[in-house]
Amino acid sequence: MPEAVHALAQRFLADHADRRPVDATFMGLPGHNHRLPSTDADAPADEAAALAWFAAELAACPPPTTSAGRIEHALLDSCLAETTLALEVRPRWSVPTFYTGEVAFGLISLLLPTAPPDAADALAARLQAVPVFLAGARHHLVAADPDWVTRTTREVAAIQRLLTEGLPLHPLWRPTLVRPRDEALSALAAFATTLAVLPPAPVAIGRAAVDTLLRRVHRLNLDADAAIAFGEAEFARQTAVLAQAARAIDPTRTAAEQLAALATQHPPLADIPACYPRWHERAMAGAAALVTPAAGYGLQFPVLPDWAAAAAPDLYFLSYRCPPAFAAGAGSTYWTARPSDSDAYRASQATVTIKQTHAVHHGSIGHHTQNARARAAGSVLAQVAGTDAAAGIAFLAAGTMVEGWSCYVMTLMDEVADFYTPAERLALIQSERRNAASIIADLKLHTGQWSLAEMRRFYQDEAGFPAARVWSETTRNALFPTSRAMYYLGTDAVWRARSAWTGSTRSFHDGLIGAGHVPITLAIQELQATSGAPSATRVA
Repeated sequence: MPEAVHALAQRFLADHADRRPVDATFMGLPGHNHRLPSTDADAPADEAAALAWFAAELAACPPPTTSAGRIEHALLDSCLAETTLALEVRPRWSVPTFYTGEVAFGLISLLLPTAPPDAADALAARLQAVPVFLAGARHHLVAADPDWVTRTTREVAAIQRLLTEGLPLHPLWRPTLVRPRDEALSALAAFATTLAVLPPAPVAIGRAAVDTLLRRVHRLNLDADAAIAFGEAEFARQTAVLAQAARAIDPTRTAAEQLAALATQHPPLADIPACYPRWHERAMAGAAALVTPAAGYGLQFPVLPDWAAAAAPDLYFLSYRCPPAFAAGAGSTYWTARPSDSDAYRASQATVTIKQTHAVHHGSIGHHTQNARARAAGSVLAQVAGTDAAAGIAFLAAGTMVEGWSCYVMTLMDEVADFYTPAERLALIQSERRNAASIIADLKLHTGQWSLAEMRRFYQDEAGFPAARVWSETTRNALFPTSRAMYYLGTDAVWRARSAWTGSTRSFHDGLIGAGHVPITLAIQELQATSGAPSATRVA
């Protein structure tokens, strides 16, 4: 008999879909594709009352007796904690990028290859909904950090390009869309004029809120101070490891010099598009002894389409998105950059980036395989919590699994003979070093110890982030607290659990990602409980 908590989780997901219809489209849940979220003045209070009801019902649920039930119960608790905290500390309606994100991806979700069967009619309906949705911002949007305003203004311009330049190139375009498109453009222009006059708002959410995110949402055995101390120790350790590895390769050049040279190495221009599927398949085959790859679910690598080209650079337009769990089909799409003879194109197509970021982290045994396993999870929330939505994953609680796993497997592929060169291993260390640095920056920003300016100086001067990436990286981090710390904290938890595992490596990995989109420690605890394996000494 199904446990009571599963029915409650189903009801919570239905409520979430009703409040976040764009999330529902990305999840493959029908019935919401024609809508945008409510921006009525009473929307926050209505949601708070619903969350309180769900929390009371969860507390009254009989204790679960199965692994799937325990995961469902804990994940629902994390999701409730996350959404309740957001309402208390930073309601989404109070953030300007919420409005541009939902408009942009409310439309884009209907233009992707994974679009639902009713996409044509839904597109017209969502265009018609834009003016009312944006007008509702007046109830909620009273202050904003200046960088959030800058990002929002860029996103408004990107949506305008999508509507004027991109949408007419899409197969769903038809003349009847002209009027709602033009009305949406007018609403966007009016919304943009309200942004410049907003007074500044604080960026930090405070230590108590950070502790809640770490302990209750991510389910880590750490508070902010302990996590920062861990990040500082790991950053120092990875810095020493990076220097030692560079000396072993070439004692006459620093790590920075060797990494800079590696970033200039790219395939012949004509061969770049073919490199994506080639390295994806090599990773799938090479890692088969370590984890069961998602060989039964395809991944195609087409070039970014014309309709998306003008808008994509200034939006959260991901090359790869989690397929809609409830309408996944037989495969998904991984957009590749439009070929060009420009220096910018060459710089973005370094061989090391194609291999580590695209073929492994996002493709093959990274997000591609983890998402495929999630769709078969016993918890309904674990099937969709890591879905890429309008501005990030649907529920932050899944982040240590979603990003922790995909960062972990980048290094795991070093256990496959001849997959990486010595110089590419140097890039792995640098990636881990940056992720450790991000714990420090993320948490010091949101506990109020650092300003955004101090965070940016650290990223550029000490952590070695490319200068062109620093502003967007830190602005996004300011908007989504702990979303950067979860990468390395999740990866570290996997390594610690694996070190305590006594079974086969493949059974460990398959069991871990079989839990779905959940806090990584939750998956580890259930895996250890069901296998009888010893626990790691500390899960961080």
